[in-house]
Amino acid sequence: MRPFRSAAGLLAMAVLALSACNRETPPTEAAATPAASADRDEHSYAQPDKVVTEDLALDIALDFDARTIAGTATYTLQWKDQSATQLVLDTRALTISKVEGEAAGAWQPLQFALAEADATLGSKLTIETPERNARVRVTYASSPDASGLQWLTPEMTEGKQLPFMFSQSQQIHARSWVPLQDTPAIRYTYSARVTTRPDVMVLMSADNDPAAQRTGEYSFSMPQRIPSYLMAIAAGDLVFKEISGRAGVWAEPAMVDRAVAEFADTEKMIEVTEQLYGPYRWERYDLLILPPSFPYGGMENPRLSFITPTVIVGDKSLVSLIAHELAHSWSGNLVTFASAKHGWLNEGFTSYVENRIVESVYGKEMSDMEFVIARNALRENIGAMPESTQALAIKPGTELDADDALSAVAYDKGAWFLQFLEQRFGRENFDAFLRGYFDHFAFQSITTEQFLAYAKEHLFDKYPDTVTDAEIQEWVYAPGLPSYAPQVMSRNFGIVDSARLAWLGSAQLPPRQITDAWSTQEWLHFLEGLPQTLTSEQLTQLDEAYAFTGTDNGEIAMRWYPLAVRSGYTQANEALAEFTARVGRRKLIMPIYTALVQTEPGLALAKQIFETARPGYHPITTGSVEALINDARPAPAPAQAPAEDTAAPEDAAPPATAN
Repeated sequence: MRPFRSAAGLLAMAVLALSACNRETPPTEAAATPAASADRDEHSYAQPDKVVTEDLALDIALDFDARTIAGTATYTLQWKDQSATQLVLDTRALTISKVEGEAAGAWQPLQFALAEADATLGSKLTIETPERNARVRVTYASSPDASGLQWLTPEMTEGKQLPFMFSQSQQIHARSWVPLQDTPAIRYTYSARVTTRPDVMVLMSADNDPAAQRTGEYSFSMPQRIPSYLMAIAAGDLVFKEISGRAGVWAEPAMVDRAVAEFADTEKMIEVTEQLYGPYRWERYDLLILPPSFPYGGMENPRLSFITPTVIVGDKSLVSLIAHELAHSWSGNLVTFASAKHGWLNEGFTSYVENRIVESVYGKEMSDMEFVIARNALRENIGAMPESTQALAIKPGTELDADDALSAVAYDKGAWFLQFLEQRFGRENFDAFLRGYFDHFAFQSITTEQFLAYAKEHLFDKYPDTVTDAEIQEWVYAPGLPSYAPQVMSRNFGIVDSARLAWLGSAQLPPRQITDAWSTQEWLHFLEGLPQTLTSEQLTQLDEAYAFTGTDNGEIAMRWYPLAVRSGYTQANEALAEFTARVGRRKLIMPIYTALVQTEPGLALAKQIFETARPGYHPITTGSVEALINDARPAPAPAQAPAEDTAAPEDAAPPATAN
């Protein structure tokens, strides 16, 4: 899943065009690999030490009128404990009508109990299986308010013709549309038969056929083992256009050409990553462009990354998001964290690989700028986080909401740690290590301790006296950032800093021949370095020169509008309200809502926007905004704030967010 970032590249590192070396064939897929019981996933009721799902077969119907998914889920099971007599599944707001077990070729009813719902985990479904059935089948229906599904009316879509539905299973929302062992510690294959109205196209994180026709009945197969959070489904007015022989775009007809043009470098990105880390193992890599209500930047569903339309701005300045979701095909989808406590194994590695892709395709200055933006935000905000969540690996016993597990620490501190290792061991040696790591743990779910054990054998001991154990322990388990963390400088940002300081001191805007060439990243750095408040005259001057109010670039909007709110620049309110109501991506709108709820007038506007926007927001976004408004303690409306004299570039960084 993609956090903040910006531009034509993003978090992680630089690429050395490393020629692919001959390697032995990667190991075949491992059997489902539950995490060790000592590292139990506290966000799941599943008992992987007793039984694991090897295959899931769905036969489901999508009902747009009822806003439900209903049908059967059939599990092929591997019993680990021959004394076990129960199969425990995760559910959230599901109606369970029947459970059966296969015995002697026939299906027989099984007793089951659905526990009271926990606010975070949902309801434990306990199925009595005294014979340890090899296959169990559950008949169920989802709720119209399922936390992992969004149902949009035609009016909420780009084309306004057909309804739209999509899932968001990460972290623990798959259980809201399928009863299953909802933990990344368990990997399984799956197949699905899906029926629905005949005028919509259905897609899944599986073997979508680019030439598929709309029939109302669709079949899918995912032959590689995946964890539950990578199960995905979508349906709507979707058409396909090719980027390359193995990559393309699914989108609404009005959006597809823009998306293909914006993401034209996708095949180049795949080739770069293969040179570095080995073959792409998922056959196709397609992109599904979702409506703007999608709560995240992207979601790395295998074979079909879900992508926000907010990165389609016409100049490829935000396509690092594609590099990030593609990188997950190695770090996350191929080698997966065993539980949310080890989230950096997914997102830190992915952010590092992403930046390597960016450097190779768009140049080192672009990757450096994105590193600086991410790390400025992390430095600004990590100190305000509880110490227990400042470490890469969250210690056992630390309570953590599953949706909050992947903070900027997992993304940015994780990538920073890997850059530290790269600099110490040398890029060539570190690249070879990472490629071996992806091969060794392919199609497995692992813990931080498994990674460190592998790194000790294949990197730390191989090149002794390069890093100390104390340094590794500090990076992984200590709060904050090590004093010796490698620094990245950007030549372009030096020019931006000079231009900003000159304007703050003289009110003279920099020459157009300078700013006309600025990328999105340079504008973000300019805005992030401004004082927390400006005068109305200063904001008007900037707005008249650069048209920030009403911008189509969400990364600029999420910085400009909070500044306008804090400064009492009400001229931006109308455009701010339109943007915040139209876009459901949490990372872009939460800073705006956060600024609004600080004062009584702002809170009133926030409530007004939310009332308008709520029908089109995803349940995840709705929950975030609702909690923020309910917890608001606004101050009376302040007088026009005076401008501050100076501010270091990092002083005004917006809150770090992984959404």
